[in-house]
Amino acid sequence: MRLVPLGVGLLLAFAVVATAQPIAQAPAAPAAKAAAPATAPVDLNAATASQLEALPGIGPATAKRIVEYREKNGGFKKIEELMNVRGIGEKSFLKLRSLVTVTPPRTKAVGSGQAISR
Repeated sequence: MRLVPLGVGLLLAFAVVATAQPIAQAPAAPAAKAAAPATAPVDLNAATASQLEALPGIGPATAKRIVEYREKNGGFKKIEELMNVRGIGEKSFLKLRSLVTVTPPRTKAVGSGQAISR
């Protein structure tokens, strides 16, 4: 409370009431791609080219080479084989290794009881 003299012997008392107004905040920056929700690893032996393109650093050309490598070599036996694909070196592989997996290539039975790896 504040007292203000009005003249001889007279005082006027008044209180200052502050009104609380919300302070405008700047909009939050969009979350980085790294903060994306965790998903299941991509199976190198089953993924389509578009699924492979969702991986960081994999564009359409590299995705196509991964699919071609898989078809030519009967599938990936281990994830490290990804480094055999042109355009994927050790540095790229280290970024991808926790995001990919390899299931055993599917086999197809033949009439003579032998299995052929696809």
